[in-house]
Amino acid sequence: MSAPRFYCPPPLPLSTNFELPPEAAHHASRVLRLRVGDAVQIFDGLGNALDATINAISGKRVLLGNLQTFMGQPESGLHIILAQAMCTSDKMDWVVQKATELGAAEIVPVQTQRSVAKLAGARAEKRTEHWRNVTISACEQCGRNTLPQLHAPQDLGIWLSAIRHAPGGKFILLPGGASNLHAQPRPQGRATLLIGPEGGFSADEANVAQQAGFAPILLGPRVLRTETAAIAGIAALQTMWGDFN
Repeated sequence: MSAPRFYCPPPLPLSTNFELPPEAAHHASRVLRLRVGDAVQIFDGLGNALDATINAISGKRVLLGNLQTFMGQPESGLHIILAQAMCTSDKMDWVVQKATELGAAEIVPVQTQRSVAKLAGARAEKRTEHWRNVTISACEQCGRNTLPQLHAPQDLGIWLSAIRHAPGGKFILLPGGASNLHAQPRPQGRATLLIGPEGGFSADEANVAQQAGFAPILLGPRVLRTETAAIAGIAALQTMWGDFN
């Protein structure tokens, strides 16, 4: 069984002793009920990690010792950007969690004409912070040491204009007449995947995306729900050109 993992904001300690941040300490002592002598691992979200041992637990404090550098798995050679149309909160949480586990490097929530959820201002900031915590929990669970970059919700049209000249492959999942990934040229280090809302993209949105360089693709003959499409798409990209092969 692997050691419990805890996210600790950078920089990681250089000394031989380190006190876990309050939230991680609470989880270690009160939720997982770890004890002195138990092995744990801490990571900074930037790709660095340390193995450690619990030296002391006192009230809300957990002190670690015997810190040693841990060489974790490298990130995928394919920098995957998931642009996910806003959907209901539980589905969006699920997409963020699974995209993190599958190795997406960036997650961009986009607001489309048919998006169920509409966020702005303080609500958008609060939701973005919530999603960031989802990525942290996912990294703790899956063994990933690098947090994906989580962007604040953006209007689809504005975002498409901003990335029109961005490098790498760009793909939009569209029904009817689209090709599969096997027909696409290998992206050079970077792939952006655009997934629509429950009701799909409007015709105008699909046209604007294709004008911005997005190739329409299919992921098999079946119509996928938005949250299924995101995960299937990332898995397909990792299998074709990332670290699944």
